[in-house]
Amino acid sequence: MTRSTRTANLLLLAACVVLVVPLGASAVTAPTIGATDTASESDGPSRTLVGSQGGGPGLHEDGSVYLLSGSEIVWREGSADSYFDVTYVSEERVLAGFMHSGYTDCGPYESPCTHTGYRVIDPSGAEPTVESEYSFPVRTRVNSEVHDVEPLPSGELVMSDMEHERIFTVNEAGEETWEWRASGFYDAPDDPTRRDWLHINDVDYLGDDRFLVSVRNANQLVVVERGAGVVEVINEDRERSDDDDCTQFDQLQDTDGDDDVRCGDPDLLDHQHNPQWLGEGAVLVADSENNRIVELHRTESGEWEEAWVLRQAEGVTFSWPRDADRLPNGNTLVTDSANQRIVEVNESGETVWSYRTPLIPYEAERLPEGETVGARLYGTPGDTSTEGEIPVLTSLLQIIRTSVPIPFWISELHVATTLLALLLGLAGGGVHLRTWAAGRWSRG
Repeated sequence: MTRSTRTANLLLLAACVVLVVPLGASAVTAPTIGATDTASESDGPSRTLVGSQGGGPGLHEDGSVYLLSGSEIVWREGSADSYFDVTYVSEERVLAGFMHSGYTDCGPYESPCTHTGYRVIDPSGAEPTVESEYSFPVRTRVNSEVHDVEPLPSGELVMSDMEHERIFTVNEAGEETWEWRASGFYDAPDDPTRRDWLHINDVDYLGDDRFLVSVRNANQLVVVERGAGVVEVINEDRERSDDDDCTQFDQLQDTDGDDDVRCGDPDLLDHQHNPQWLGEGAVLVADSENNRIVELHRTESGEWEEAWVLRQAEGVTFSWPRDADRLPNGNTLVTDSANQRIVEVNESGETVWSYRTPLIPYEAERLPEGETVGARLYGTPGDTSTEGEIPVLTSLLQIIRTSVPIPFWISELHVATTLLALLLGLAGGGVHLRTWAAGRWSRG
């Protein structure tokens, strides 16, 4: 065996060790998640309604809506590519935002196409059935979905529309009755259907014709009043603030030429989901890209600041959490999407219930109340400890987690060791290739 061959073999062996040892050690020592339930027998099992985005490339496969009794699935409806926000109306009626492909009614787009909108599910029979749906065609199945639908006291339904970046209402006949378009407030592209511009992903009715709207790509929540437009901004754009977090990936653009876009501070909110209005001057938010749950309070100066922060549960740091609901019992229900779990924690951050989901969950509601407008406020930090982050590797890991399901214990360390193993493997393979080529050349 030549020296070059020995070197190549050692490099390949090192690649295997660097790859396998950290993965194996982490798999063996990983904490157990999704198996906590401290409820007493007298309380009975909790009932949790889950909207699951699914799995597969882009999380566009095997979406479902299911009901948990404790940790047991009572019923499941899985006829859509993806489901998102779910709302319990009655034992015979569940609303769910959805996306599904294969439609032939495509309007301006080629057939077959993707539709998005909401479905009405009746779970009261032997098997849950889709009773009806309201949907419309979209240009692409990526970043064009209706993520949220909510019933209104008027009998109308309000939806968030990511395709046209708006919120709108429809009546029982499916006729649009009102809309607010974000293009009247944010710098708008010529055609919002051709890019992931604002990614409006949630709307909640606050009463008095006011709606709380999550504008994900702007790191902002806005309160929209029917007839008046935006009346409040949470995480308002500050003068001379850095807009890079909002303009990355061709999201927000300075289309009016004033060298500024409406971009909130990413340290306060970063591409958030599913805010809950706790009361005047208080909101609970799944701060997704910051991998935390945060309760924000409005100060006397009108700015919003952190009042309570939670970064982990069950000894595992959150990864892309997309929902947090303050429950009537004072606890908080968290949908930790990339870790494929739902956890209920108390104010101190202690886990009192958890469930490991089959695929990537989008949102969860504790029945019978569901997400409420108005709930108990916290004022002291929960379990805020977190592992140190390496910005480039953290971003890469986040992209991987939101593209394909991976074990929850995969961390930045494993990304780094995998990259190192790849380099060692390429180096070893390169040495073998040069040795082989040199041998052929000498024989020729």
